[in-house]
Amino acid sequence: MTETWFVILALTVGTFAIRLSGIFVGQMIPQQGPLASGLRAVPGCLIISLVAVSLLSGGPNEWGAGLVALVVAVATRNLPITMASGIAAIWLLRHFG
Repeated sequence: MTETWFVILALTVGTFAIRLSGIFVGQMIPQQGPLASGLRAVPGCLIISLVAVSLLSGGPNEWGAGLVALVVAVATRNLPITMASGIAAIWLLRHFG
């Protein structure tokens, strides 16, 4: 029983240490300049890389959903609506296509 509590305590301390280090490191990141500009582009790059892998490794259903998302993106220029339409399209194509 003592060993279990030691593990729980160690994991608790580790979790808080990781969270605090993220706060301290985050405060050291510059708010302006080339590094800040690059970091602002990271979320979009991650989404593009995930979509590219799905398209390149997928079949007609994935390409159809990608086309639907592309049309919606061009028409609305709204990221949440584009993502929702792509997710709905792939679900519909996989289940009914």
